[in-house]
Parts: sequence; structure tokens; C-alpha cells
Amino acid sequence: MPRSVVLLVAAPLGLLPGAAHAQSPAITIKARRVIDGIGGIVDNAVVTVRDGKIVSVGPASGPVTIDLGEATLLPGFIDTHVHIDWHFDAKGRYHTGPEPPEQNALYSSENAYVTLMAGFTTVQSVGSPRDKVLREAIARGVLPGPRLLSSLGQISNPKLTPDQIREQVRERKADGADLVKIFASASIRDGGVPTLSQEQVDAACGEAKAQGLRSMVHAHSPESMMRAARAGCTVVEHGGLATPEALKMLADRGVYFDPNIGLVTQNYLENRARFDGIGNYNAEGFAAMEKALAQKDAMFTAALKTPGLKIVMGTDAVAGAHGQNMREVLERVKSGQPIADAIKSLTSISAESMGLGKEIGTIAPGFAADLVAVTGNPLTDAAALRRVAFVMKGGKVFRGVTP
Repeated sequence: MPRSVVLLVAAPLGLLPGAAHAQSPAITIKARRVIDGIGGIVDNAVVTVRDGKIVSVGPASGPVTIDLGEATLLPGFIDTHVHIDWHFDAKGRYHTGPEPPEQNALYSSENAYVTLMAGFTTVQSVGSPRDKVLREAIARGVLPGPRLLSSLGQISNPKLTPDQIREQVRERKADGADLVKIFASASIRDGGVPTLSQEQVDAACGEAKAQGLRSMVHAHSPESMMRAARAGCTVVEHGGLATPEALKMLADRGVYFDPNIGLVTQNYLENRARFDGIGNYNAEGFAAMEKALAQKDAMFTAALKTPGLKIVMGTDAVAGAHGQNMREVLERVKSGQPIADAIKSLTSISAESMGLGKEIGTIAPGFAADLVAVTGNPLTDAAALRRVAFVMKGGKVFRGVTP
């Protein structure tokens, strides 16, 4: 890559001292190719950015502010499912239970930073009430991290009545949640069986819609997936035991699907000693995860063959997995997803699923200047997606490379 000029901006564009009423100077970024997130490719292109927004995309001509050489420029990556505050403690074990707020904040900030440096400019954490402080600090620009959306907790108690579930949804709304996370099945470590009735799922997703919130449903079994589809929920996660019938119902009802096949289970197995003995992280639980991992290709192949199924990119990143989010995409490609489709899942389709399809996930005029450059061409070498050389979020440069 030729020598580049990298801007290290101290504050979001348009918010610099004395610039409250003045238009900021344009930043022009040149790359060997631009992949726009919706299927378009522009060779030898320049993207013009001003005040945190993309102004234009067109052929290169004349001097530019940032020359990325032979790199490929893409929309900022999106992960629709992380747990940003999950971490290992000072003893190297998965942390559970209470901890000082400042300790949690530091671990969460570290996870956010490494995620951003990996090119993920937006993530959805589902989620802890403690996400709120981090979400607001990142939004203020005082901490480097991806744009953060959070459910601020989960709805999981099968003993709740439908009315009690509706009340919990309203409480999440009042707390400032961006979406509602619902557990409609057990963990795969406990067999993935349904845990909420159709009436309970109807209450959760129905009230979420009434409150203007999206709904994300943890569902491994076919029946729990179909209950979510019948209830009109926004997205189903995992689907470890999915059948063609369940996948077809998701597609027919317009429910997004996030299969999580490439990172979360592998991370648990790689860090088994750090989780072992905590809750259902035991011999039986790890055996169930190994079995599910062996079945992932069959499930994902069935998903890819389901006409109209909208597949988003989420990892379920937990302790040990933050910053490794792209492993999910590479595993999906290895398991049969065309790389062009995987990139759309990673950008525009995930943005759409989060209600942000007109704001992020695409390189086009009017969209947020969330941009990531990678060395090489990911359309011919998917591994290039892990070779992040440049990260811009909202017009602010967080990572740049010079030789």
C-alpha cells in the first residue's frame, strides 16, 4: 500500500471548536475498489465524506486526503449479536456475579475497542443493563468503540404470565432499550427445548412491536423458532436444531435468521478450562456443544437453500471472542455461503434488521461515513476481511495504516 495520509480526528466531524455553524472540510478517500454493501462494486473509486456523512462515490481523479492504495473499501462491519461485557476475570475464569462497576466498565470498554479495531463499527449487545453506560459514553465520543445498541437485559422466566411479560417489555422500553431479547428455548447445552408457550412469545413480541421495539428470540428447537415466526418477532437467533419447515416459516413470515455457526461454540471449546464448572458449562454441556458444532453445516446448508430467508450476521460473541467477530463470516463462507452474500449479511442486511437500513451498512450518499478498508480483495480471498487497515466511524478515523 502506498504511503497514506491518515487523519486522527480529536472530535466528531462538525463538532470541532468554533465549527458549530461552519461546514467541515471534505475528506476524500481513494481505494482500489469500493464494495458498497448492496451488491455494487466501483473500481478505482473516491468516497467523499463531510460532517460524518458520505457525500459522493465516484471515479478517482486528482489529489485525495487519504490514499488507501490497493485496499478494498467496504461499509463498516455490523455484528447483530454480542455480549459486550462478558469477560474473563483476573484469574482467567469467566466472570459471573456482581463486580465493581468500574471493573465491568473497563472490561466492556476493552471489548468495545478490540471490536472496533477489527472493523466492526456497529454492534448489538443482548444484553446487560450495564451496557447503557458504555453505549452513552461511546455515543458522546469519549470512548473508542462501535456504535452500540442494547436490549439492556433479557426476558427468560417461563413462569411469567403473558401480562407480566408485557410489563417487562414496557420496563425495557422505559429503561431505554433498543430492542427486546427473549429466550424461547433452553440453551443448546440443555437440549434447546422450548421454554415459552406460544401465548408467552406472542405477548413478548406483540408488546415489543406496540412499544416500537424490535424483538430478538433465542430459539434452538424447530418449535420455538416457529412460535417466534407466528408471533411476528423480528429475528431468530441460533436455530441449532432447525428443520427446513422451521426455516421456511421464518422466510414466509419475513423473520430474519442469525445462525451463529462460526465463533461462539468454537470459542467455548477453545476456552473450555475458563468456563468449565460454571452453571451448565459442564461435561454434558460441552458434549452438547460439540454435537451441535458437528451438525452446523447441515443446518446452515438448509438455511442457504431456503428461498427468501434473510440471514443476518451475528456472532453471539462472549468472553474470549471479542475482536474475533470476522471468524463467523469466514466459517459461513467455508460452509457454502457465497462471499458476496456474506458481505451483504455483514453490512446492509444486518443494518436493515436493526431498523437502520437507511443510515448505515451501505456506501452511498447520505449514509453515515462508517468505512472499513482491508488489504486485498475479499471477493476473491475472504480472509482479506480480517486484514483491516483502516476504520472510520461517523467520519472519524480510528485506525489507519502507513508503511
